[in-house]
Amino acid sequence: MSRNRKITDLRNIGKKIAGRLNEVGIFSESDLRRVGAVNAYSRIKEKHPNKTLPVCYYLHSFEGALTEKHWNEISEQRKQQLKAQIG
Repeated sequence: MSRNRKITDLRNIGKKIAGRLNEVGIFSESDLRRVGAVNAYSRIKEKHPNKTLPVCYYLHSFEGALTEKHWNEISEQRKQQLKAQIG
């Protein structure tokens, strides 16, 4: 598995989410792996403080992209762990 795919080649990442990731310097799978799902979500939230960023569409999508799962396939336990890490 290549770890340097474009961000739009990852599961759960459409154009809108990819655009938000690009705004915070995340352009590839390796960038997302380096930053991690929680930090990527936090960076976007910080850049757009007045926007509602649904956790399932962002945080869970990032985790799914990194684990090659649909965001809804992530266990409730893992979703809770991720949510607890948001600063």
